[in-house]
Amino acid sequence: MKHAEMTGQIIGIIPARYGSTRFPGKPLASILGKTLLQRTYENSLRASALSDLIVATDDERIFEHVRSFNGKVVMTSEQCPTGTDRLAEVLSLYPEWMHATAIVNIQGDEPCLNPLTINLAVQALVNDPQGQVSTIVTPLLDEEEAKNSSIVKCVMDQQGNALYFSRALIPSNKTNSFKNGAIYFRHLGLYVYRPSFIINYQKLPSTPLQLEEDLEQLKVLEHGYRIKVAIVDQANIGVDTPEDIHKVEEWLCKQNTFL
Repeated sequence: MKHAEMTGQIIGIIPARYGSTRFPGKPLASILGKTLLQRTYENSLRASALSDLIVATDDERIFEHVRSFNGKVVMTSEQCPTGTDRLAEVLSLYPEWMHATAIVNIQGDEPCLNPLTINLAVQALVNDPQGQVSTIVTPLLDEEEAKNSSIVKCVMDQQGNALYFSRALIPSNKTNSFKNGAIYFRHLGLYVYRPSFIINYQKLPSTPLQLEEDLEQLKVLEHGYRIKVAIVDQANIGVDTPEDIHKVEEWLCKQNTFL
């Protein structure tokens, strides 16, 4: 398939909050001499698709930290209920970005995110001129993970559009059993949006499936919008708890280019 050329600005935004129920102060946690946030930021900079990259935070400690390593950062309100709302506030502070080709929402706890994953997610939206949102999935091969309700699963149509996201095992069968050789996909929390959609999304009312599954992306589908899906080979190691830091450090030690 011929790829559309990436013209126009592609803006990466990393929402970063200090408060976390399971891991307070997570963005500033140290990983082999650099903070989790700095590693995520510097790694994201390697994505050739991005024209600009900024951290959006409501915490002065994070703000000053990003400035200390010469990163770009902006203070946002403490009242933003979701990361998407924080993106909308950034767009209000940088109105020129409303004319960008796309806005990439990068999770701040993904220090091992492959820059090529960002490029693939962006390309998926760029290739769909009428599309408003794109995201990433990866094959799910482990039965325990497939049945874990904390891991979101996704099914797509033949054109690579998301049909549904669920915490349950999908696709399922009559016995609700995991089948070796079946195609299961794990959703990764990276989104690419048209700037105008971010503003429109805020105005959309919550929907039944969104509330039942506690998944924001279902609101997008329930209101009739398409989510284009790109597939990558493997998931990244994210940081949800202090125990995950050791896993990340082990992985980084095997990847000299990331040190």
